[in-house]
Formats: sequence, structure tokens, C-alpha cells
Amino acid sequence: MENRIIELLEAKDFAQIKEEISDMNAADAAAFLEELFEERTNEKELIILFRLMPKDLAADCFSFLDSDTQRHLIDFFSDIELQEVLDQTFIDDAVDMIEEMPANVVSRILRNSDAQTRAAINEILKYPRDSAGSIMTIEYVDLLRDMTVDEAFTRIRRTGVDKETIYTCYVKDENRHLIGMISVKTLLLSEKTDLIEDIMETNLISVNTHEDREVVAGIFEKYDFLALPVVDAEYRLVGIVTIDDVIDVIQEEVTEDIEKMAAIVPSDKPYMKTGVIETCKKRIPWLLLLMISATFTGKIIGHYESALASYMVLSTFIPMLMDTGGNAGGQASVTIIRSLSLGDVEFSDILSVLWKELRVGLSCGIILCAANFVKLLVIDRVTMHVAAVVCGTLIVTVMFAKVVGCLLPMLAKKLHFDPAVMASPFITTIVDAVSLVIYFRIAKMLLGI
Repeated sequence: MENRIIELLEAKDFAQIKEEISDMNAADAAAFLEELFEERTNEKELIILFRLMPKDLAADCFSFLDSDTQRHLIDFFSDIELQEVLDQTFIDDAVDMIEEMPANVVSRILRNSDAQTRAAINEILKYPRDSAGSIMTIEYVDLLRDMTVDEAFTRIRRTGVDKETIYTCYVKDENRHLIGMISVKTLLLSEKTDLIEDIMETNLISVNTHEDREVVAGIFEKYDFLALPVVDAEYRLVGIVTIDDVIDVIQEEVTEDIEKMAAIVPSDKPYMKTGVIETCKKRIPWLLLLMISATFTGKIIGHYESALASYMVLSTFIPMLMDTGGNAGGQASVTIIRSLSLGDVEFSDILSVLWKELRVGLSCGIILCAANFVKLLVIDRVTMHVAAVVCGTLIVTVMFAKVVGCLLPMLAKKLHFDPAVMASPFITTIVDAVSLVIYFRIAKMLLGI
């Protein structure tokens, strides 16, 4: 369909384009517009296609677009067009859009919003960026406990068209305190005269506006929620978090953890939209730190220079020992970091984790030692004493790496640092230095150097 629309666009058959594009899903339409804009960099074609969409589709499509494409469209919008899009956009989507826009664009967006929408946007923007309040929406269906089922349906029909979800309704008292919730399924299966307070669910799970959004995502995962109420310090209902926003949070947090584990400063932009200089700035701090810390390994080798001079063959196995130790530590750290993220492991489990990783390290070390011992004698043709030094170092290094790999992330979590920072690059640097010390100590002990 996309190729067909491009052909019609080149032929300027706008009537047929309108018919074709009207059948597209909003997310697919947004992806098509972004791809078209990236390939052809034609802003006029972008605005023409957007204007040919039905109003409802255009508003939904706009919320799926990335911030750069949104900004280009806003530059071409008249105030009336901008107002029409904002009127059809959910509050949480409008907040997400504003957070990515430059100040002059934000000013124009707020200027073309109605007073109620503007107040709601400003209220959500007050919350910390990583809090539940920053990702919630105020567009939910609320009911009163003294309503009947029939009155509840009347309210849903009257107000539900502008709400992000109507499947779950929330019950408040006269002071806006959250006292219950009820699903549309329960309402449908109840008598028209039943009171809401008699059939509502009172065993509620909610979050405070300042709760970390990762905690919110964990609650959704644990309870399989579609929506979660957000309350203030006085337990007044101020909004809800919906599953679509939580999926975005999970994706962002996982991306951030992966970048940190790769020793990269996290970025808010996609890779292809991040410039060379900006990408370099994100990567260079950790590279500099790791480069400076790696000088310790050079100093250790220099300290044992005489030992290497006596047994030059020892130097050939240094890369293998360092790489194996780094890989072993990386395996343990990634496993523990992920377990901490999922809540499978807590700091109170540190002794159990340590004991397990020690046994895993010993098992892996023995297997690697056996394979390496055969290689050393058959392929490398070294003496039994040198083989013993290398294999002994291998076992101790793997065990040490596993211990460091599991302990550092857990200690970081306890000290309220992001455990992902303690991933492979950082742990590898520590293990490299220690493995060299272990290597030369064992060599000195077994070879008498």
C-alpha cells in the first residue's frame, strides 16, 4: 500500500490517496510517514499526506510519530490545525510530546490548548521525570459509590468518549478519595438497580504520584493489570497509568540498562537520529575511565618483568587468562543485574548468591582447566609446571570473577546506584588486574621465579 500511495502522490491524485490512507492503522500510518520523510526529506509531501487523513486518524497517527516528525508537522500547522490535533490527543501523549519539544514549540502548543488541557499538562509536568505522576493520564472514568448500575452506564456513555480507557472505572467519595474500582464486565452482569458500593472491588492496589516508574512497571508485570490508579499523599485519585505507557517505560529502561552495561551514557534518541559528535560524547567518558584504570594491568606486568624474562612463555597466556576472567565475570554480572531488575534477587540474598556463584565458578573453572591442560601439553607443548601455573590461575580467576560479578551489582543496588553500571566493562577491568596478580603469584610459588 505504501508504494501505491507514493505513486499516487507523484501523480497528485489526492482523492485516491485520501481513500487509500483512510484504511491504514494509525501506527502503520505513522511508520509510513516517518519512513517517507527520512527517504525523501520532503516536508510538503509529509504535510499533504497528514492533511488528507481523517481527523481521528490524523490525531492518533500524530501521537505515534517521533518527536522530530511531530516538530516538522507543527511548523506547518496553522493554529486551527494544531488545536484540532491537540483536542484529539490524550493528555499523557501530549505531555510526552511536550517533553521532547524545544521551548518555542512548547509555547505554541500550550497557547493552542484549551484552559483545562493546559492546566492538566502543567500539573503532570510538575512531577519528576521518572515518577508515576509523569506517565499517568487524568482521562479515566470515575463513579460515585451511591450510584446505581444504570446511572453508572449513563455516566460512562456521557464521558467515556474522551477517556483513554473505560473498561475499568474508579470509585471516589465526595472528597475524591479512592475507595474502590469496578470493571464494565461487572456492571454488565449486575442488575440495573444495584448500588456501586455493593458490587465494587475494595481491595485495591495503587501507587503514589512520586513512585518510581520502574516500580509501577513491576506491579503491572506481577498482577497483569491493564490500568493502575495513581493517588496523592492524601489518597485522592489524581490519575491512572495504562498498559501502553508501561510498555514504553519497560522498553526505555531496558535500553538504558543495555547502554550502561556496554559502558555508554544513556541517550534519549534513536541511534540513527543521534549525531556523530553526540554519540562520541556518550561513549568517551567510560572509555577514558576504563583506559586509565587499565593502566594498572600495565603496572602489574611491569612489576613482574623479571619473572616474565625468566619464563617468556608465561606472557603468551596472559590474554587468554584475562579474557576468560572477564567473560566469567560478565556472565555473573548480567545474570544478577537482570535478576535485580525483575525482583528475583534482593540484597538479603547476597550470601546465597555468593555461595551459588562460588560453586558455579569452581565447576566452570575445573572444566576449563581440564580442557586447557590438554591443550597446553598437546598443542602448546609446555612443561607440566607451566601447565599447572596456567590451569591453577584459571580456576582461581574464574571463581574470583564470578564472585566480583555477582557482588558488585548487589552492592550498587544497596547503595542506590544503578546496578547496570557495574556490568562487564567495569568488572572486566578489576578481574584483569587481579588475574595478573594471581598468575604471577602462582608462577612464583610453583616455578620459583
